[in-house]
Amino acid sequence: MSRFPHRPRVAFQGEPGAFSEEAALKLLGTEIDTVPRPTFADLFHSLDEGVADYILAPVENTISGVVQPSVDLLEESKLATIGEVLIPVAQHLIACRGVTFEDVRLVQSHPVAIAQCTLFFAQHPQLQAIVADDTAGSVADIVRLGEPSRAAIAGKRAAEIYGAAIIVESIQDQQENFTRFVLLSPSADHALELQS
Repeated sequence: MSRFPHRPRVAFQGEPGAFSEEAALKLLGTEIDTVPRPTFADLFHSLDEGVADYILAPVENTISGVVQPSVDLLEESKLATIGEVLIPVAQHLIACRGVTFEDVRLVQSHPVAIAQCTLFFAQHPQLQAIVADDTAGSVADIVRLGEPSRAAIAGKRAAEIYGAAIIVESIQDQQENFTRFVLLSPSADHALELQS
């Protein structure tokens, strides 16, 4: 990884605590700087804008299938795939500390996360799903707002980072739930340097 005058910067879609950031750290270790990007479009512009050296993009999930917005941008790009990682994804219902399940009426998250929890919403019709840009960002939002009626769907790491509480664990439709991510670079030549 010595080709950069700094630690390699890896862009991901979402806020700190997102599953994509977790995947980057699993694939590359802690000697990287992760670069949060709000949308998939922003993610795929990261290299051109000079804010990152690599991109980590989700491409497929066990439950919800192809992550279409990400795959569409990948197919339009000229980026080379230089690595991939598969991570387990446990989606949790997360709220501010002290909030009970009975308090919750609105649940926000990334559309892919919501799609992984359709049975949970079918079993709890009082809950209204709200589409947001990100799983971890949704946790940050509900903590900032502090409204007991709002919750988010995200991973354990997001709850820990933003000081929220998991009120229902593993609400995804299948317990065996994985997302596959690809590591992208402007050139396939960077693959060997990344591993050195």
